[in-house]
Amino acid sequence: MVRPFIHKSTQIKFLWYCIPLLLLSSCRVSEPVRMPPARPVPTTFAGSTDSTSIGNLDWKAFFSDADLESLIDTALARNPDLQIATQRIEMARANFEYTRGALVPSVNAVAATGFDRFGRYTMNGVGNYDTNLSPNIDGKQRIPDVTPEYFLGFRSNWEVDLWGKLRNRKRSAYVRFLASEKGRQLIVTSLIAEVARLYYSLLALDSELEIIRENVALQQRAVELVGVQKAAGRVTELAVQQFNAQLINTRSLEAQVQQQIVQTENQLNQLLGRYPQPIPRNKTISQQEFPNRIAAGIPSQMLRRRPDIQQAELAMQAANIDVDVARAEFLPSLTLTPYVGLNSFRASVLVDPASLAFGVLGGLAAPVFNRRYLKSNLALSVAQSREAFYNYQKTIQTGFSEVMTSLRGIENYRKVADLQTQEVAVLGQAATISDELFATGYASYLEVITAQRSVLAAELSLINTKRAQFLSLIDLYRALGGGW
Repeated sequence: MVRPFIHKSTQIKFLWYCIPLLLLSSCRVSEPVRMPPARPVPTTFAGSTDSTSIGNLDWKAFFSDADLESLIDTALARNPDLQIATQRIEMARANFEYTRGALVPSVNAVAATGFDRFGRYTMNGVGNYDTNLSPNIDGKQRIPDVTPEYFLGFRSNWEVDLWGKLRNRKRSAYVRFLASEKGRQLIVTSLIAEVARLYYSLLALDSELEIIRENVALQQRAVELVGVQKAAGRVTELAVQQFNAQLINTRSLEAQVQQQIVQTENQLNQLLGRYPQPIPRNKTISQQEFPNRIAAGIPSQMLRRRPDIQQAELAMQAANIDVDVARAEFLPSLTLTPYVGLNSFRASVLVDPASLAFGVLGGLAAPVFNRRYLKSNLALSVAQSREAFYNYQKTIQTGFSEVMTSLRGIENYRKVADLQTQEVAVLGQAATISDELFATGYASYLEVITAQRSVLAAELSLINTKRAQFLSLIDLYRALGGGW
């Protein structure tokens, strides 16, 4: 079989036609990413159009307790999580500075040396031998058989940002730097809220402990009274044992509350970045002022103030920019590599002005065959962008839900507290009457015990409701973006 002859010039032309086609095929990129439509955000909270919001208040204006303000100041100065967040900001700042450096040429001071020994039957070997025989060169220009290479100067490498890939990387790093600052603000507002929650929990536990101790004293007198009545033959040993059992149960509640106080104090000290120590508190929870009017403002204020929503939005922006960077990877990149310095094959003439050398090499490179990596990277960037979008939407929904829950909680707990106050008053009167009737023989000891248990349970429930009121207020303040 005779193979058809193809002229060499025809082969070269064919290659020149194929190279542009390969470059064009490598430059094809996917269509821009299209996100699903976002769900509309409600324009009001529970129908209120008042633009005033407690979220706009500084935390020192929102909290009026001097002890609590001192604790928050300590937490902001010493909390470990806040210090970690500060270092994350510094890392994001360093990454931004790193991406900025990619836009300018890198210049390296170079001092290099080496040697080559060319074979006699190579192009370099024959060329050097023939050059040494030329009458146009002197002794210093003669090439040694073992040829050294000395270079002293500067070399640079610079990728020209043709398609904005490097600028987009810088933008993405800057947006993530802003997001890290929002992350720190999120820790600040969460930290302030958590310190306040634990502080009001401590006040509630103090009130519980006071109520229990008062009931212990009352029950102790009841035990003494029933002992006297047993001696007079009016009651049996069973009544004495029932009163003693109730007193023991109440004392066990006292020990439980004391342990809860210790745990809460230690949790608060940990937030303050210090070892366990007593927490100063000079007011009871009943002495704390609860605002008569609480305004949540409008959702657009929450969107602008909540750090987690702002952080999620910035993360979404950075992810979208990353998609543009991944798409630009398919396009050709232009790289310039200039150099200037002293270059010779003899150390004795290296600093001679005649040894000055300079040059520049420019290269245009585009991916042709190994595009699977770029496609996978683009698919990953698109998936991360969509994840950031859905996370942003979820964060908005979470914020709106937290505001509504706290608003309803404040309103409902206020009603519960009013009713429980009435209940405590009624049960307290009933306990007093039962004591008097028991002393005169018109009530049984079981009625007295039941009345004492009921008033204790009602007083503790009222304290827990007051605690829930303040916690709902704190949650609302945090949910509206207040504190940072």
